[in-house]
Amino acid sequence: MDILAQLNRAMAYIEAHIDDDLVLADVAGVTSYSPYHFGRLFGYIADMPLSDYIRRRKLSLAAMALQSGKAKVIELAVLYGYDSADSFSRAFVRQHGVTPSAARGAGVSLKLFPPLTFQIKIKGVQAMNWRIEEKAAFEVFGIERIFGNDESELVPGFWTECHGNGSYEKLYDDAGGVRQPNGRGLPREDGSCVVNAVCGYCEPGEDVFPYMLCALKTPESRTNGYKVAQIPQTTWAVFRSEETDSLGVQIPILFNRAYSEWLPSSGYEKSPGPDMEIYYTTPSGKHFEEVWIPVKREGAT
Repeated sequence: MDILAQLNRAMAYIEAHIDDDLVLADVAGVTSYSPYHFGRLFGYIADMPLSDYIRRRKLSLAAMALQSGKAKVIELAVLYGYDSADSFSRAFVRQHGVTPSAARGAGVSLKLFPPLTFQIKIKGVQAMNWRIEEKAAFEVFGIERIFGNDESELVPGFWTECHGNGSYEKLYDDAGGVRQPNGRGLPREDGSCVVNAVCGYCEPGEDVFPYMLCALKTPESRTNGYKVAQIPQTTWAVFRSEETDSLGVQIPILFNRAYSEWLPSSGYEKSPGPDMEIYYTTPSGKHFEEVWIPVKREGAT
């Protein structure tokens, strides 16, 4: 089943069970994706976390019920999983800008979110630089942190923290990184940085994902005290940015376009396995970035 069909099946499941206490694992269960990978896929394509979408749908249905004049606030609070009428009212005001009681009034403007339906949208504004690569299994090691599925915006701060406390430089040295006489680190022969990043290499629990500043593990690597992750043999879709003057800016854009534009129309689907961020420095001092996403042909086992 292609990616759009799976997304639409998940949306139909949400509508059929909207009165239940839905969690990411329930919705992902009607697709071929793990909770983490489905949450990531949905987030990039819909431009919001799945939990936000479910909340918006429930509060939209609650608003419609209030305008019909038949529902009580406390009944709706219980129906849609809120602990109290007060917590329901606060959430209602955040979405609609008015209280549940005020929503009963004639002519009140409310923010209603209809069910999502996914289809291919051809944007065609900017070409994408991509390629397919086969790569044998390998290992990485590095500095791990667990983030909530809705905390992707905190990842840049994790990089800043590791640079500031010296753990990035230690990882660089423990990976066998070579330095110039002035102490500045050098990229590898192919221009790739010694320290890169990987996410989604394990399932640490519901509604969270693992992220690691990592380096390639070799026989010479000093891995004591670091997280070690196995990266399986797979087919990768690789997306490359244009050259820029700084690092780290293009990664979110590449992931967004790969998931929301390329995957739905490529004939490939996301395979189980981690996503990788690879950073490069050119001889001229410019930088570019790549995201690596494990994929398989649609319908392949």
